[in-house]
Amino acid sequence: MENARLISRFALISLALLSWTCKEKKATPSQEAISSLHLKAGPQITCGPADQQFGTLNFATSCPSETQADFNLALKLLHSFEYEEAEKVFAQIIHARPDCAMAYWGVAMSNFHPLWSPPSEAELQKGAKAIALAQSLPRKSPKEAAYLEAIGAFYQGWNTESHAARCLAFEKAMEQLSARFPDDQEAAILHALALTAAADPSDTTFTKQKKAGAILTALYPKAPNHPGIIHYLIHAYDSPALAKLALPAARKYAAVAPSSAHALHMPSHIFTRLGLWDECLKSNLESVASAQCYAEATGIKGHWDEELHGMDYLMYAYLQKGDNALAKRQWDYLNTIREVHPANFKVAYAFAAIPSRYVLENKQWREAAALPSPQANFNWEEFPWQNAIVHFTRLLGDVHTDQLQAANTELQELKRLQARLTQQKDTYKAQQVQIQITTGEAWIRLKEGRQNDAVRLMTLAANLEDHTEKHPVTPGEVLPARELLGDMLMQVQQPTQALVAYEASLKRHPNRLNSLYGAGSAAEKAGEQGKASSYFRQLLAVAPLGSSPRPELTAARLYVRAQQ
Repeated sequence: MENARLISRFALISLALLSWTCKEKKATPSQEAISSLHLKAGPQITCGPADQQFGTLNFATSCPSETQADFNLALKLLHSFEYEEAEKVFAQIIHARPDCAMAYWGVAMSNFHPLWSPPSEAELQKGAKAIALAQSLPRKSPKEAAYLEAIGAFYQGWNTESHAARCLAFEKAMEQLSARFPDDQEAAILHALALTAAADPSDTTFTKQKKAGAILTALYPKAPNHPGIIHYLIHAYDSPALAKLALPAARKYAAVAPSSAHALHMPSHIFTRLGLWDECLKSNLESVASAQCYAEATGIKGHWDEELHGMDYLMYAYLQKGDNALAKRQWDYLNTIREVHPANFKVAYAFAAIPSRYVLENKQWREAAALPSPQANFNWEEFPWQNAIVHFTRLLGDVHTDQLQAANTELQELKRLQARLTQQKDTYKAQQVQIQITTGEAWIRLKEGRQNDAVRLMTLAANLEDHTEKHPVTPGEVLPARELLGDMLMQVQQPTQALVAYEASLKRHPNRLNSLYGAGSAAEKAGEQGKASSYFRQLLAVAPLGSSPRPELTAARLYVRAQQ
């Protein structure tokens, strides 16, 4: 009897173990399900220090301990927007331990990329599938389940709800997660990121950005080398009114994560906001070199998108220093580029902005009127906002070379592109093109002799621009509308009003060469010799190149010498 009972008990235990094992196997995603994610693969590639410096953090998960170092590395890459490399590391964890729920969370986060353009349909599908697989796994803590629900809020309804609405949903979910787990540093950091991602570009009070900055500033003393804290502080304060608050973070980020091309570039957002051109140049020279290294190491056919992003910032900074030679070198180099990967919004923007900046800042109107659309491995029709920059440049060139019929043709093209953006419900970019349309109409009216209408429209364009923030992809508008208003007021012999416009432009765009020169010239004509001397001296300090061919610098030097 005793033996029979022992045999029966053993049988029951064996049956229970078998049942539990079967459930575990069913709970682990199949190889087919994992393969359907089309995860990025291959060795992790970075450029910079040999010991891969991305900052310091530790985010404990319920996954096996042998995955912890890889998870921390992937999260550091994620915080520096090295999305492809982050996904590779998360994918390695999934292939080794397909029951690690937070690795799927990492894949979903790698395809979200807040603060950039909305994910593609393929990225949205990947993220949604990854979250579904993670949520089917039984081995996750309540906190990890909350993380999955939070990113799930972004992917939910991805094919029916707008990107903006889903960013708001992610923000609310991260706010709740952070409140539920107040000791979780990562939850607070990602809540701050979500706030900035969900901020309304037309909110000039920067409510969400200030809240994000306050969260990150409070976290900084305990984690001064955390890449997310430093990086997201820069993004939160990337506006004229707040930029000074981010200067310490900007001057530290590259040293914390020198193995990230984006970390090398990102400080230049703040340097540009504050008109610190030498620091901006250093930042982007290092970033571009790192991006070129990455493209070569990964075997990218052509160039990596991060390289062109840095080149646009280089062009902008060189122009503000009056260094036409090095600025033109960026354009000449761009003309040799025919293929960039990924061919995304950043690439299209750089291709449109780099040549436009050069001809417009230098007032090379004939060249502006004839500016060709650069040719590369993307279709301009897929990027209406970026395409509009080229047509806006041509319009201004046509106006200033008395080709009003051609200018009106370009104006109609801008209206077509603006209508397409409106149809796509891309309100922000449609507004940016509307500013260009209003500016173009203003200058056409001026050439037609309708001075009052011209000034009214140009003032309207400047007011519209003042109430919208620039997109993170750009160091600044190809020409600020308020600066153009100053130029127009100078042409109609209203130097006092022009001075007001230039000074307002300089508040948003410190140390811009053309605004400084315009302010000095307007002050001189208005009889304010002290102000004129001050602005011209500031201009020569910002752009001290004695060999620069810029006539503005020559005129400033002559004025200053005459006052001595």
